[in-house]
This record gives sequence, C-alpha cells and structure tokens, in this order.
Amino acid sequence: MKEKELYIDFDEYIRQGEPGQQEKAGYWQTAIGLQAVDGLKVSNYLQDTARKHIEGDITIDEARELVNQYYITKTAHDANDEDKEEGDRVSSNIVKVLSSPTFDFSTGGYQSIHRRVFEGVMKHAGELRTYDITKKEWVLEGDTVLYLNWEDLHRALDYDLEQERAYSYKGKSHDEMIAHLTRFVSGLWQIHAFGEGNTRTTAVFTIQYLRSLGFEVSNDQFARHSWYFRNALVRANYRNVAKGIDYSPVYLERFFRNLLLGEQWDLRNRYLHIHPTEEWSEQPNLASPHKYPTSTPQVQDKLHTDNPNIVRLVQVVREQELSVKEIMEGIGLKDRKNVLNLYLNPAIAEGYVRLLYPQSPRHPRQKYLLTVKGLALLNELNK
Repeated sequence: MKEKELYIDFDEYIRQGEPGQQEKAGYWQTAIGLQAVDGLKVSNYLQDTARKHIEGDITIDEARELVNQYYITKTAHDANDEDKEEGDRVSSNIVKVLSSPTFDFSTGGYQSIHRRVFEGVMKHAGELRTYDITKKEWVLEGDTVLYLNWEDLHRALDYDLEQERAYSYKGKSHDEMIAHLTRFVSGLWQIHAFGEGNTRTTAVFTIQYLRSLGFEVSNDQFARHSWYFRNALVRANYRNVAKGIDYSPVYLERFFRNLLLGEQWDLRNRYLHIHPTEEWSEQPNLASPHKYPTSTPQVQDKLHTDNPNIVRLVQVVREQELSVKEIMEGIGLKDRKNVLNLYLNPAIAEGYVRLLYPQSPRHPRQKYLLTVKGLALLNELNK
C-alpha cells in the first residue's frame, strides 16, 4: 500500500512562528522546493525531521544524522526510494549551508557549496566535471544549451567571479542592477561546472550572494518557482539563429524582479517555451491594473524603508566608509548608544549597511558602508 504523503505547512511557521522558527522554516521550504528542478520529492520522514528542527527539538546536524541513519537502517524499500533519499539528503544539506553566516565568493567557495550540498549523495561532489555535456530541454523542444567545454571550467569560474567582484553598483538604477545580476547568475550557470546539481548549487550560491549584498531573499520564490528558475536560466542561455530565437534573459529578470523588488510577474513555465501557444505567449505582471482591473495586488517595494533613521543614516554614509564617531558627527548626535540602537543596528539588520570587518565586529579600525541594497535606496533618494 502506497504511503500517504505527509504535508508540513512551512508557511504557518513562517507567518506565526517565533523568529528562530520562521528562519528555519524558510530554509527548509527553500531546500525542499529546490528539489523540483530535478523532479525529486522528499519523504515523510524528512518532513517530520524538519518539523523537529524547526521547533527546536534537534539541531540541524542532528537532523542530518537522523536522515543518514534512516537510510542506513531502512529495510522496506519503495520504487522511488533512491530519488527520495537524494531529495532528503540534499534538502538537509542545503539547510545546513543556508544556516551558516559565512560565504566564500570564489571558485573554491562555489565548489565548496556543491560539495556540501551533495555530500553523501554524489561520489564526486565538489569536483569539476571532466567531460562535455548536453541536456535535452522541454522549453527548447528537445534542443540543448551550449555548455562550456570541460577544459576551461576553472578559468571561466575565476573570470566570472572576478568580474562580478570588480563591478560597482554605485549609481545604478533598479533596472540596471537586476539586468546585471541576471547576466552574472545566468553566465555562472551556463558554465555548468559539475556533472549534476548545477541549478541547485547556483541557487544556493545566489541566495548567499544576494544576502551578502544586503538583500532580503524571499524563500518562497525559490521554493515555489525553482523549476521556473531553471527554465529561465535555459532561455537566458539559448540562441538559435536558424529558428529566429535569440537569448531571452527577460524571464530570469522577472524572477529577480519578483524576488528583490516585490513585483508580481506570473512565473509559470509555459511562458518560457520557445513556441508557446497563444494563451501563453504573453507573460503578465499580476500587479498591472490593465490586466486585473477589479482586484489589483499591491507591489511591495522591498528596497524602500519607512524608518526615517535608516534613511538619514544612508544619506550620511553615502559612498563612504565611516566609523561610528564619523557617523555620529554626520547625524549630529553625541550619544553613541542611541546611534547604535536607533540607526546602525536597524540599518544593518535590514540589509542597508554592512561592516567593513564583519567577522570582527570590535575591530579597532571598524568602518561602516552601504550594501548594494543601501546604494539602491540612496539612488532613489537622490532622484
């Protein structure tokens, strides 16, 4: 008899749970949702283990060990156990990675994410592929993206990451920022550095990178639209002149616009097909009044803040690196404690300001500067 699928309402934890529960539920929601890019589902056991972790009964390391022991000792096997085992192990590994406050923006860091995500699943986890690949894609009617040849993988990763590290977001509009992030992420994915697991690795790397830039990354976008995310990456990297098809990054841009700006594009895969039916030929923005005149959802501007203290701090810091003393002088306050509690700490918590030495908060030469999100707010304030 087929086991009835368990359903854990992660949204309920995210809406009504305590802060720690909300954070952990978001990680599990993202991790489990990302398995859809390879058509994988997770077991009831994994969901129940996730619930225990969210509620604080076990640590993430204990959760991963429980999953490991579950498959070592399991005697009764179903037809899809192998896929569920991969989904379970990878999901718990992703939660472990997302729970870590550290992030290594380098080729080694990218490989490390693949190794950590696929630990216990792939024999060559973290190792660059040593062969060329093609993949038949439904959205391309069976055609493939041209992935990078295996001899140049390391050099290409080094180049793309170094170019991104050197890029300045100062003075860039929201549209320019989204377009640039789209080019960077789609280019990183097109390298396809690993034999398997490239989309899940790119997604986790992207989440961590965006957080390092100060953005609040909504878990439900990757959780609910991971398959769209992958197909949007495919369309951004596919060109067929004979068929009159050019690179189409617009679909990936709309994913990021929803994710980072709070827009409401309808993220369904049928819009991404190279020859969509008439019904699916135009991807709508669900917040557009002419599309939905009777019930128009409100767009949430995720780069805006209603906190006047954060606005004032952003205007003081601007494109500089300032000490607490310099910030106090710029704001015109003499109470260090008030500046920290009312200005700096809220701005750091909401991703507008970052520390020059984040791993050493009490560094004697500590300075504060705007994140990419902070620069985006400054650009809007200067208009």
